[in-house]
Amino acid sequence: MALTSIEDMKKHARAIVRIDPAFAPIVKQSPLCSINLKRPGRGHYETLVTSIISQQLAVKAADTIRDRVRTLAGGSLTPEALEKLSAEDLRAAGVSGAKARAIAELTTATLSGAIEFKKFSKMSNEEISAELLPLWGIGRWTVEMFLMFHLGRLDLWPVGDLAMRRGWEKIHQLDYQIDPKELDLIAAKFPGRQSIAAWYCWRATEGDSSSW
Repeated sequence: MALTSIEDMKKHARAIVRIDPAFAPIVKQSPLCSINLKRPGRGHYETLVTSIISQQLAVKAADTIRDRVRTLAGGSLTPEALEKLSAEDLRAAGVSGAKARAIAELTTATLSGAIEFKKFSKMSNEEISAELLPLWGIGRWTVEMFLMFHLGRLDLWPVGDLAMRRGWEKIHQLDYQIDPKELDLIAAKFPGRQSIAAWYCWRATEGDSSSW
């Protein structure tokens, strides 16, 4: 997928405001959305391993555990290196048993060719989700964040994310908590730029996606 230029991202932001003027204040006071402006610094496998480690942890704690695992793996988070680590090794580094199982399943699927990351650039969101979701410990939120922040897909609408919903409520000054199903129907308002609108919702609540 080609990178989004700064000028095109500005056009997306302006389009969102035209479609929904309630976004005007948050778009004006925020930096430009960063999704797909540059190539990711990590590979697909390493990004997913990092995401698994980071689940339900503060960023600093997750970074500490990831660095411990990287050291145990000889300095690189590759499937070949992590295959050599036991569940006990991972737990000693601070990885929970469930996360150790998730990393092991992802590693096996990668090395066996059950998951072919090289094909992801040509696959749809739905096709990638179908490959990743059956793996232990990888749920819808993890896949959506992977698609948005790693693969740079601009058409994700992660209504299961609490911070995104709270941001929508704040932007629109709602006096009730919007139901994910109700919010899901609104995605059609922002064709091809749902991820960007969601990003500004996070900005409204200062949602933390820094691990991505």
